[in-house]
Amino acid sequence: MMKKIAISACLLGRKCRYDATDNRNEPLLESLKDAELIPFCPEDFAFGTPRPTMDLIIKEEGVRALSNETGDDLSEQITAYAKTFFEAHPDIDLFIGKDRSPSCGVCTAKCYDEKKQLVSSSATGLMAAEAKKRAIDAVDAERYLK
Repeated sequence: MMKKIAISACLLGRKCRYDATDNRNEPLLESLKDAELIPFCPEDFAFGTPRPTMDLIIKEEGVRALSNETGDDLSEQITAYAKTFFEAHPDIDLFIGKDRSPSCGVCTAKCYDEKKQLVSSSATGLMAAEAKKRAIDAVDAERYLK
């Protein structure tokens, strides 16, 4: 049976990064050619492209995604997208996120305190966290090929 893999759309070549570029990863795509790839991008869906960058900030209520331009908390939109995505695709075998992304990074996202001091370089992005919550195997793209 074909493996179903949720994958960050930018890795497939979709120009949905914050700056309207992509992270197309040919070696990764070649290694996944026998799988069904299901692309996602919560940030493009919720905020459009291009868009201001965001960072993960540890607050009293937990890790939140804040806009670097406005300081607005963007977490709810990302989490709502993630829940809807996984409910629409309940049979995903693997989640491959874009490393270092505040939405999709599995264990490589940067997380800061409220004074913007780096706390961790191995945090989990908000969509990746939802995948883990659902016990879906999850890996950063750069680690998948290793």
